[in-house]
Amino acid sequence: MATPPANPEAAGQVGVAIFARAPVAGEAKTRLIPLLGAAGAAGLQDWMLQRTVAMAFAADVGPVTLWCEGDPEHPAFIRCRELGPLHIRSQVAGDIGRRMLAAVQDSPTAAGTLVIGTDCPALGTAHLREAARALAARDAVLIPVEDGGYVLIGMKAPAAGAFAGIDWSSPRVMAQTRQALAALGWHWDELATLWDVDRSEDVERLAALFPEVTLILGRQPNVA
Repeated sequence: MATPPANPEAAGQVGVAIFARAPVAGEAKTRLIPLLGAAGAAGLQDWMLQRTVAMAFAADVGPVTLWCEGDPEHPAFIRCRELGPLHIRSQVAGDIGRRMLAAVQDSPTAAGTLVIGTDCPALGTAHLREAARALAARDAVLIPVEDGGYVLIGMKAPAAGAFAGIDWSSPRVMAQTRQALAALGWHWDELATLWDVDRSEDVERLAALFPEVTLILGRQPNVA
């Protein structure tokens, strides 16, 4: 007899699309290279990638797809396959809005998709399960991030308008997304605001939350 899913209420209902960049030294987490060095920044990217994929499987809300920026056969992406029945796809061309739209359009489930990145160590299984429940009753769900963007967007159906007119990588992303969803006439939920890893102070928060990360980061100032 098959083992019942850990979260049968939500399992199989909502797809999870994870956006990730290959952890290539000199190309990954470039804003942190002055602090961590190219190899350290790439190591951090790899750790966050593996953690995020493992967390998505543990949440057990539905099928997980890894949307890769860079070589989909990169060893780090291949290792992710050991964590569960992972689908690996290459990101389409265009800005992040176009790429997220493509992921929602490609959703493996009829109930919609939760789109996340790998830069938010505070994002956990409880958040994905809460977002999946919210999406069952709303057109969309969002988890804002402290810098003015968001770390999760869930949509029942694809809509290009949700990603139109957004100044990506700016503190206006969340506010502009609210305006875009309102223009669509959608109803959405917003969960508690989280934080992501972009600056040196974020690395300190990460090391406090996950002490094992210091083994990856090395003996860097204000980290180990």
